[in-house]
Amino acid sequence: MTVAVEHRRTAAVDPPAFSVVVPLAADEPPPEGLIASLPDDMEVILARGGSRAEALNAGAVAARAAVLWFVHADTRLPEGAIEALRAAVRREPGALLFFDLIFDGPAVMALNGAGARLRSRLFGLPFGDQALCLDAALFRRLGGYPAVARGEDHLLVWRAHRAGVPVRPVGASVTTSSRRYRARGWARTTALHLALTLRQAAPEVLAWLRGR
Repeated sequence: MTVAVEHRRTAAVDPPAFSVVVPLAADEPPPEGLIASLPDDMEVILARGGSRAEALNAGAVAARAAVLWFVHADTRLPEGAIEALRAAVRREPGALLFFDLIFDGPAVMALNGAGARLRSRLFGLPFGDQALCLDAALFRRLGGYPAVARGEDHLLVWRAHRAGVPVRPVGASVTTSSRRYRARGWARTTALHLALTLRQAAPEVLAWLRGR
């Protein structure tokens, strides 16, 4: 399926400080709340259709900024998140940056948020819903998102590790929706995500160990 790329909002500066790439399903409405929460020195690119990897890569190709920020449509940015990101980019321009994660919804989702924090900070394995951010030239050097049906975010992070790219926390959180957990069941969805992560991690860990 062809990916439709839309420059939903141009930046007030040229070139933009950040290119914010938002992947969307073919029939998904634009995330107006997210767009409105972004400052005017950031361009917003909506990439619609195809697999998520295809959409993210197409959006990155259309980006004009030196820094790419991949944000899911259901992400909400708490106060201070953008300032923390700017500081992190200045502090570690060659890193793959990620946010900690807060899920909306029932209290049990706090366990998933804590798990994401542990996985990301202890093992350096953030997921795509943690609003990954990196230099555009570095993204191209890593080969972009691998063309897989799912788990492209995990594989990009592994590519970064193999290339010696530091994977660092921004030092702030973003909020994401727990709707999939509510729709499919908390235990089932958590187990599926864990199984996918372990299945993709095993060959990457072996490759990393062989390369040491």
